[in-house]
Amino acid sequence: MSGLFEIIEKIKARPGMYIGKPSVSDLFMFLAGYKTARRELGIEPSEQENEFYGEFQPWLQKRFKVQSVNSWAKIIMLYSVDEREGFEYFFKLLDEFCQRDKSLKVDEVEAKGEKVISQR
Repeated sequence: MSGLFEIIEKIKARPGMYIGKPSVSDLFMFLAGYKTARRELGIEPSEQENEFYGEFQPWLQKRFKVQSVNSWAKIIMLYSVDEREGFEYFFKLLDEFCQRDKSLKVDEVEAKGEKVISQR
């Protein structure tokens, strides 16, 4: 059975086959549907999937120093020219997220000597 990160890699390689076109907004909607379908089928998310679903958005908000109720796709679009660029930027950010220093708490990150506190 494929997990979240396997399907993300498949989408990266062949976006047209899975979401129609390279679009960060379409990717977001696909992943929301994927999460919902797995929950409805009673498939428990892995620890890595829970980490993505629970920590990617707060990490992204800290990364860009943005407080927002908008989705991670909308935040990425703030820094992208179009949907294709946003799609490509998502994968760069995802790699950065996966390589981050996990010893830092999600709620608190040191930034230029100031503490940036997220809203939860």
